Amino acid sequence: MSGGWNTIESDAGVFTYLLENLGVKGVQFEELLTLSPEELAPLQPVYGIIFLFRYPSEGLPPRPKESYDHDAAERLFFARQTIQNACGTQALLSVVMNKTDEVDLGARLSEFRDFAMALPPDLRGEALSNSELIREVHNSFAKSSPFADETQRAGDDEAEDAFHFVAYSAVGGTLYELDGLQPAPVSHGDCGADDFPSRVAGVLADRVATYASSEIRFNVLAMVRDPRVAAAEMGDQETLAREEEKRRQWRWENALRRHNFVGFAGEVLKGVVAEKVRQGDGAYEAWIQEGHRRRERDEGAMRLRRKMGAAGGDTGDGDEMMLG
Repeated sequence: MSGGWNTIESDAGVFTYLLENLGVKGVQFEELLTLSPEELAPLQPVYGIIFLFRYPSEGLPPRPKESYDHDAAERLFFARQTIQNACGTQALLSVVMNKTDEVDLGARLSEFRDFAMALPPDLRGEALSNSELIREVHNSFAKSSPFADETQRAGDDEAEDAFHFVAYSAVGGTLYELDGLQPAPVSHGDCGADDFPSRVAGVLADRVATYASSEIRFNVLAMVRDPRVAAAEMGDQETLAREEEKRRQWRWENALRRHNFVGFAGEVLKGVVAEKVRQGDGAYEAWIQEGHRRRERDEGAMRLRRKMGAAGGDTGDGDEMMLG
């Protein structure tokens, strides 16, 4: 937890319902498995892309000063990031707040946008960070963490990997990179709605190419029109049923995120122990010994996988943290 903002996952169901709980209507997120324009094109209209990556991008060359559009920072909804762990929600808002002619923000978010647009970008970030509505909805999707791991590295030990969300969206005929850690929106040149899939795919491919070939920890989500809207308009019952089932599954997963199951697991364990003790004839001791054997087997398999991974250039799992 950082300043009242918890880490959230880069997940289509999380982001879809986060915006819906803020009052936004008719929007859905779809995870992209490739950077191919052909994967994006069928999802049109695509309002924007949310990109999660390891931060910083060591191989990213310095940006030319002229790539920063300071006039757009005032004209668009662009907020400087002022607090850790808020970058996921800030990236979502960076897209949807600039699509008011296509997306219904709802009364509360529209009111917040009207207020924030009268402020400079740094104070917009402060307003966002201090919005009770946005913070509470954001935190409602954080995973429950019942344990504090005191074995984590600290101090001068190797730092954890940090990850960051940024948004890409075509606004006013220009493809913008909207990153609250930057001083202003980054212009990637002319781009219309029809050009967006190919233009943004190229920008993302160039960004990914700045990392070592072994780095695969990226996630790309597209913000699109809710497919149920078009399905209902065309009477496509098959697609409507499929999307409703997807939504049902997302609601179930989001509900699970709000709870930890430590108490439940403890009660189950106590019940199993009591049953083994009741059985007698060394059943409890045999069960414990079998558990030790399984653990030794699994640890041996894990050591072998790590050894094979190191031979192939994998440096191990490592710890991760969210920068924004």
